[in-house]
Amino acid sequence: AGPGRALPSGAASKWDLREKVWEHLEASGLAAFPRPVRGRIPNFKGSLQACCFLGELDVFSRAQEVKVDPDKPLEGARLAALQARKTLLVPTPRLRTGLFNRIVPPPGATKEILRRCATSQGVKEYSVPVGLDGKAQVDLVVVGSVAVSEKGWRIGKGEGYADMEYAMMVSMGAVQEDTPVVTIVHDCQVLDIAEELLDDHDLTVDYILTPTRVIQTNCKRPKPQGIMWHKASSIFIPVSFEMLEKIPILKTLRCKERQAGKDVTLQDEHPALANTNRAEISNEKVMPTNTQPRAAPGSAPVGQPHMESDAVNPKFEGSDAVTTVYVGNLPGSLRVSELKNALRELQVIPVRVNWQGAQHRAFLEYRDQGTAARAVSSLQGLSLGGNALRVELAKSQRSKG
Repeated sequence: AGPGRALPSGAASKWDLREKVWEHLEASGLAAFPRPVRGRIPNFKGSLQACCFLGELDVFSRAQEVKVDPDKPLEGARLAALQARKTLLVPTPRLRTGLFNRIVPPPGATKEILRRCATSQGVKEYSVPVGLDGKAQVDLVVVGSVAVSEKGWRIGKGEGYADMEYAMMVSMGAVQEDTPVVTIVHDCQVLDIAEELLDDHDLTVDYILTPTRVIQTNCKRPKPQGIMWHKASSIFIPVSFEMLEKIPILKTLRCKERQAGKDVTLQDEHPALANTNRAEISNEKVMPTNTQPRAAPGSAPVGQPHMESDAVNPKFEGSDAVTTVYVGNLPGSLRVSELKNALRELQVIPVRVNWQGAQHRAFLEYRDQGTAARAVSSLQGLSLGGNALRVELAKSQRSKG
């Protein structure tokens, strides 16, 4: 077995592979700060060594603008771009305040200042926001991964931000069909990944850098080709109400594309409400504004459930049409985002998640019984955080027959 076969890879799902990688990095002493690596793009011992290979790539030498994700193991890649005097673009964490920032070192910056610019704190101190009209032209994309195959199949931490960032860059015209994508991982993160685990709109990679080698994948699988507000094509990223709530810049992009005459109906938008919601978009009211601070996921005290919901039309809330699914035996360490990631991957996204982590349970609300039934079937026996979930229709639903 080569260095990329340190882990058994006959896993049944993306989550199985993620758990195996996170567990192996911790157990083998390869995990580095920040820890634990579970739930993250993991930092690993030897990440700076792997990043050094970036300077040996022709695609890096030719690049003028380089986009590098903000993850800790990519710090060396950000430093390499700055030292080579390239324009460095870094996505804003979780896309909360925009798409990405341009890192601008002060004139005459010393090596020490450049090293600081490459850190997460330095990105905050020395960055300038780049808007949707920023005319960026990205020549090279560097992303983090939890697992990757020599064929270029990539698995992230499960939140879909790398896929979404790439799709938004396509929509902005910032990347082209042939813009190369590089990922930097430990050798043990290079695994065999079954192609059927991938969605058609998953981001693939062209180069893999590890502490010991450079792998050119020659991947021919198409990368995301932009944003599709409703899932009309599998190679476009579909957008849900939940994504609009989490990524404010998507609302801006949606408005721009609506004004350009594009259909911006969402994949989970009720057809009868489409006209109403399109009118709301023009007034920048895609989402009801919540002026109350949101508690951290899983932080609700006993007896005070933490509500996580998509933006649902007020006419629909409280409707008898809601079908509720009970999910039990949740591990105490599980975060609501991890459950929602699993729901997204299984394509059974609810309109609302009533998170009761302290009681090791959650309630999922669906608009129709068919989707709820699919959710029960898909989630039954699924293992999250080492626990096999208990899933069934909520008692109130069963009593309705």
